[in-house]
Parts: sequence; C-alpha cells; structure tokens
Amino acid sequence: MGAIRGLWRWRHNPLRRATDLAEAWVALVALLLMAVAAPLTGSLVGAVAQDTLQRSVREQQHTRHVVTATVVRTLDGAFLEPDPDSATAQEVRTRVLADWTAPDGTRQHGPVLADLKSPRHGDHFGLWTDPHGRIAGRPLDSATATTHAVLAGFGAAMIAAGLVEGGRRLIVWRLVRRRYARWDQAWDRAGPDWGKAGTGS
Repeated sequence: MGAIRGLWRWRHNPLRRATDLAEAWVALVALLLMAVAAPLTGSLVGAVAQDTLQRSVREQQHTRHVVTATVVRTLDGAFLEPDPDSATAQEVRTRVLADWTAPDGTRQHGPVLADLKSPRHGDHFGLWTDPHGRIAGRPLDSATATTHAVLAGFGAAMIAAGLVEGGRRLIVWRLVRRRYARWDQAWDRAGPDWGKAGTGS
C-alpha cells in the first residue's frame, strides 16, 4: 500500500526526481511479485513435492514388508543408527543379533535394532525389510509426505519473497547512490562560493 501511495503522491509533485518515481515503481512491482509470484512459486513447488513424495510412499509401501525376527542374543558393543525417517525413532531400541526370513523366502541373520526393552533369546519382534530381506526403514506414510510437501512449498514461497525483497533493496541502494552522486555533481557545479553575498550577480 505504501508503494501505491508513494506513486500517487509523486505523480505531479514538482519536487519529484526521476529516482523517486523509479523507487516507488520498484516498490510496487516488488509488492505485486511478493503477493502473486511468491505464493505461485510455493504452490508449484509444493505440488511437485507432493507428487514426488506420494509416488515414493506408494513405492515404499509396495517394496517394504514387516517380517518377524527372532532374537539370538543382545549386542553390547555394536552400534546401529536408527532410521531417522522412522516414526518410532524415539522409542527405546536395543541392539540384538537376530534371525529372520525374507519375503522371498531366504534366511537372514545379522545385527538389528529391536523395539524390545529387555530382549531375551527367542523373543520375537517386527522388522522392516525389502523383498530380499535387507533391513529397510519404515515406509513413509501419506500424511507425513503431505506435511513435507507443504513445508517445501512454504519454504519456496518464503525464499521467493526474500529474493524479491533482496532485489528491491539492491535496486533502491543503487538509486540512492546515483542520487547522492548527482547531489555531489550539483554541489561541485555550485562551487565553494555559493553561500557568499553577491555570488552569481
């Protein structure tokens, strides 16, 4: 609104400089870009992210399976990092050596994280694997994917608005520098005697 008021105020003002009008136009264009282009950029990025993430959700739900694993023994010295994408990453996990059967029928054996507080030999727990029995993270769910897409769109809109504002500030900075350069030139033309009586007569 300030840009519109600025343009209206400077329309027929005799003191208006070209840089004043240019600055008001830059502010108006920046305002329009932030009001239209930034939300449009955000919605486009969000839509692309949503499509990509939902495709990933379908693929993961198709290729990842829960199998029943059996504890062989606990592991004290082994370090296994939990899957950060897992919804249960904050739950208590214990490192164990376990056996499980892959969806394709092959027998697997190795160190895993079990969601058991005090596992004993022979305890059973669920384990996410790929079709060949390799350990995989819990598949991404649709709601989480949508949340990520919304955040991506919001972030893209904020970045677009920031770039527009940065461009506006850069242009205004250059206009102000040009204005000061013209003032310096005007002072130089006036000379050192401009304030003395009789100058110019």
